[in-house]
Amino acid sequence: MILVTGGAGFIGSHMVGALNAKGRRDVVVCDLLRSGPKWRNLRRCVFADFIPPDELAGWLDGRRLDAVIHLGANSSTLAVDGDDVIRRNFRFSLMLLDWCAKAGVPFIYASSAATYGDGTLGFEDRDDGAFLATLRPLNLYGWSKHAFDQTVAARRESGAPLPPACWGLKFFNVYGPNEVHKGEMRSVVHKVFETLQREEPVQLFRSHRPDYADGEQLRDFVWVEDVVAAIQFLLAGPRGAGLLNLGNGTARTWLDLVRAVGAAMSVTPDIRFIDMPEALREKYQYWTEARLDRLRGLGYNAAFASLEEGVRETVSHLRASL
Repeated sequence: MILVTGGAGFIGSHMVGALNAKGRRDVVVCDLLRSGPKWRNLRRCVFADFIPPDELAGWLDGRRLDAVIHLGANSSTLAVDGDDVIRRNFRFSLMLLDWCAKAGVPFIYASSAATYGDGTLGFEDRDDGAFLATLRPLNLYGWSKHAFDQTVAARRESGAPLPPACWGLKFFNVYGPNEVHKGEMRSVVHKVFETLQREEPVQLFRSHRPDYADGEQLRDFVWVEDVVAAIQFLLAGPRGAGLLNLGNGTARTWLDLVRAVGAAMSVTPDIRFIDMPEALREKYQYWTEARLDRLRGLGYNAAFASLEEGVRETVSHLRASL
């Protein structure tokens, strides 16, 4: 039996579907559906049970699991309720870490590239406590993920008990189907698709740095199916503990992304630039790019889809869901 927290969400629902495709029907989903369209993400999936987060600790008591894939979180980069974020992103993760360590169950959890802050220290997925102490996340979400990464690192360095496999995955800009429920937090691929469907201009932020032209700000965009494939590799293989970057490994511009969506839809986007809000300028990352050395060093050799390939597949799914 495999537990997937956040299993009805964006990455989680793809993970459940991939486990089903491997013949696993003993997948347990932990999530909240609320009243939105989130349930639709699991329409083609099979699961053995569905547990609300506040019931999970009791449900785990005495259970035997093959693995825990912890993807559930308050992932809004605009979150401002610190108590809620700590409860959901730190303490809930800590409960699962403790349970997996005691039960001897592999634990794979979602960290975030937001832990790197403004990127001035680069994107090398070092996980020693001294390096982690130098990082300065720019928002509450990134800080909550960073705090948990530091806790895991401190346990590893002190020799405290950890699960037999304990991998924290620093997700970069993941995109793909099953994001509708995320609202404003859905990927720009989704937003651009919807804008072009309405035959409206696409708005991008102007650059407020002289070394980047408008629209030439860079991001590491990674297709969700590539993320799921890497998690499956970690499920099947290496033991150990640490942080691993999970991105495409190649930074692309926002202009590249918009043009890729336009090409997939056979339209030429009308791109217009708007000023970035003052409140965002000091928190904006102008470049992200995952270093994949550690993941490759564990033996993961699969190729990642190009931005154009992943966008084409995503647009195909979005069109089919209209």
